[in-house]
Amino acid sequence: MPEETPWQQALRYANRANPYPFYAELRKTPVARQPDGTYVVSTYREIVALLHDPRVSSDVRKLPARAPAPAEPGAEPITEAVISLEPNIITCDPPEHDRDRRMMTRHFFGPPHSPSQISDLEPDIRRIVTGLLDSMRGKTRIDVVDEFAYPLPVTLICKVLGVPLEDEPRFHAWIETALDALDFGPEAASEEMRRRLAGARGSVKELERFMAGLLQQYAKQPGPGMLSAMVHNGGSDERMSEGVLASNAVLLLFAGHETTVNLIAHSVLTLLRHPEALEKLRRRPDLIVPAVEELLRFESSVQFWHTRSAVEDIDIAGTTIPAGAPIFLVYGSGNRDPERFTNPDQLDLERPDNEHLGFSQGIHFCFGAPLARLEVQVAVGEFVRRVENPRLVADPPPYRHNQIFRGPRHVLVDIDGIPD
Repeated sequence: MPEETPWQQALRYANRANPYPFYAELRKTPVARQPDGTYVVSTYREIVALLHDPRVSSDVRKLPARAPAPAEPGAEPITEAVISLEPNIITCDPPEHDRDRRMMTRHFFGPPHSPSQISDLEPDIRRIVTGLLDSMRGKTRIDVVDEFAYPLPVTLICKVLGVPLEDEPRFHAWIETALDALDFGPEAASEEMRRRLAGARGSVKELERFMAGLLQQYAKQPGPGMLSAMVHNGGSDERMSEGVLASNAVLLLFAGHETTVNLIAHSVLTLLRHPEALEKLRRRPDLIVPAVEELLRFESSVQFWHTRSAVEDIDIAGTTIPAGAPIFLVYGSGNRDPERFTNPDQLDLERPDNEHLGFSQGIHFCFGAPLARLEVQVAVGEFVRRVENPRLVADPPPYRHNQIFRGPRHVLVDIDGIPD
């Protein structure tokens, strides 16, 4: 058995809590070809360059059907397992991407006559956060993930999209099953992962059917939220097909809360690991905006992305990425690159020039970033202000299996109380 590469080591579940030493080793070769033919890009400058390079495609239909050389005998390329829906805005290229994203962002941010659609959600966010903290009063131990980090964004995204909140247990189970089957590392060929993969395919289909049914309901009877607005979008030149509409609806539901859950959980976890930063934020609540940007850099909710490929040969950092090769851009590594960030492994709530990759860059920059930032600013700010003497029960906490959307499964915290 050949020695594992730093990338393969970073992907092992045993290293999920701290992949950063392996990223540091990976950055010694900024563009590194892996045994399966994937090119892993780990340095900030090269990641940014490729995010803006038209020779890099995000279209899943341009990925190779099978990996040239699986990491282990019998390993199955993850792209075949999870890309079963029609392309959405993060898995297609211009002009298709530009047309669909333009329509979606118009309904997300609101038409020109209501440009404050996202900022107007702040009272709802504060009400939800206050209610969640109030519900934990009297407890001496809380789970930050289950009781705080998850309920806020899932409630918000259901409101924004027009998804009935009472359906949350169903779609949560499907999403969890699908995410737990994503594996890009040496463990992908294990019997356990093959079992999860079989379940994931069914869950993705169930989620797609659920969203398609909701879209059909809105086609018959318009209702509140972004999904209904998309169904009844004016202008035939910007109408999506039913399949593409359903695929983008699945993306919105999933991406609209999963990454924010991880960001809130990691923010609390990181601050508890850095009590001086926690105390600084408690003394100076005005630092919450730059603090959230630093937390986005320090623990990226999206560690890397996996659906890009080269449409032409690309010469970069002394390496040629051949046409057709898959490309993984490792945001989590780029955000810790010492060539871009001074003392990148230190948490600095007032870090200057913090142009991190927490929401990617280029045409696929996350358009949900303003909502996510607002949610995390309110949630973390109120947690720091109200929760008395929080202490981690276990460090590191248990992590979810997923490697892309890396986050703790639970963050147990002992507290002295939660006053008004």
